[in-house]
Amino acid sequence: MTKMTQSDPYANYRELTLRGMILGALITVVFTASNVYLGLKVGLTFASSIPAAVISMAILKFAKDSNILENNMVQTQASAAGTLSSIIFMLPALLMVGYWTGFPFWQTAFLCIGGGILGVIFTIPLRYAMVVNSDLPYPEGVAAAEILKAGEGIVEDDDNAAATHAKQNAEQNAEQNTGQNQNTGIKEIGIGALFAGSVSFLTNALKVSADAASYWFKIGGAIFQLPIGFSVALLGAGYLVGLAGGLAILLGIVIAWGIAVPVLSSQIPQPDDVQMIPFAMQLWKEKVRFIGAGTIGIAAIWTLITLLKPMLEGLKLSVRALKGGSNNNLSRVEQDLSPKAMIGYMIGMMLILALTFYQFVSASSIPSGMAWLLVIVCTILTFGIGFLVAAACGYMAGLVGSSSSPISGIGIISIVVISLVLLMIGNINPELLTQADGQFITALALFCGSAVLCVATISNDNLQDLKTGYLVKATPWRQQIALIIGCVVGALVIAPVLDLLYNAYGFTGAMPRAGMDESQALGAPQATLMTTIAKGIFGP
Repeated sequence: MTKMTQSDPYANYRELTLRGMILGALITVVFTASNVYLGLKVGLTFASSIPAAVISMAILKFAKDSNILENNMVQTQASAAGTLSSIIFMLPALLMVGYWTGFPFWQTAFLCIGGGILGVIFTIPLRYAMVVNSDLPYPEGVAAAEILKAGEGIVEDDDNAAATHAKQNAEQNAEQNTGQNQNTGIKEIGIGALFAGSVSFLTNALKVSADAASYWFKIGGAIFQLPIGFSVALLGAGYLVGLAGGLAILLGIVIAWGIAVPVLSSQIPQPDDVQMIPFAMQLWKEKVRFIGAGTIGIAAIWTLITLLKPMLEGLKLSVRALKGGSNNNLSRVEQDLSPKAMIGYMIGMMLILALTFYQFVSASSIPSGMAWLLVIVCTILTFGIGFLVAAACGYMAGLVGSSSSPISGIGIISIVVISLVLLMIGNINPELLTQADGQFITALALFCGSAVLCVATISNDNLQDLKTGYLVKATPWRQQIALIIGCVVGALVIAPVLDLLYNAYGFTGAMPRAGMDESQALGAPQATLMTTIAKGIFGP
């Protein structure tokens, strides 16, 4: 036995395997579709690390030589792809402004790939400061690590003893994980899927039950609503995001329907030809929702102000890493991607984004010189804003978890900044603001903002996964490759899923066919909000 193996009992473990990548890709399809649907329906997504870890352990237990590091790579890949689905907070807005009639596969995929991989690269230099040498709790990352350890049979607190026990346990997996214990995870997953599918079939297909009910009443001129939902998907998502996230949503409902709508409806006369419920919904759409948007925006700005120091530290670490030397003298658990590799990825992703922006801009009839100016500006904005928010998103993920991090606020700030920059260019070249009746410049701002959102969401997830890897003694550079693979797989899944949901349900303000039931349309609340903000900036 070599000295390296003696000091590192995980040294000979298989981590990034072909079967793990295939399993991660399959899990990716499920979680990406689930997150896209939930995000479009209620504006809520969940971190997929923990369920992905459970599924991976349940399936890979059938393989005799599976181990904790391989399971960690599977959950890393799946969680990155699931997180990338947060692009639905902005991308459907392109249909709502009437610029797109569907989701072009390659444009959507390359936008997600470029932004997602930049999000991975931007947070790698922060790993040591924010993961290894930090007391941030990383709730989801720690929880995922504990689940992986429990599945491996690691119970000791001492790291060395735990590693030794893990190695011994892994060597006996074939004998100790057979029979009923081996099937427990798959059995519970199957029961949950069967129950959820049955309820959804009864609700959406057979229409024998409702997925929501509301009680409306008036006190004087004030209109109140008591909403109740029966969605199994939301029940599962609520369990994953936790009590704090659920209470935050409940507080928002109380403020909206217990305070804001009643106050506004008591002060604004109800038209004689409008019934109570449509009038209240109109107040919510045109007034109350923007109060929430303003709150999110201020919270995001305050977050960025309070995180100014970590952001500056992140910039210093990034520059230092790019000037650093080789990984050869570092132990396995300290090796990140090399500075040359990071620079290569950054240049490659910027080229991909530039080509994607050019393909988007070239569809219009603006002059070639102006087209290239817009491509360069959008590429620089994506890189610059993404680089600045990466540290903030990573810090917030470490502090409150990925599911609770204010990604919507980052999106609002991004769309405002991008729209103002493009507006300045439009004021110099007025024909830009009138191109396609103003739809083009609004759509370009939303398209560029979607790329920034990809950077932010993956930055939000990356450090959480690296925390899990740190606790289970994974190899950082291999985990970073798994994150990149997850971004690519997720990017290839998102466009078809979005197209499928759009054609099946439609979005609020964007229906694919005439005669569809608008009450069944997916609300896409964040995308609707981004549309309104962008239109407001470019409008007369």
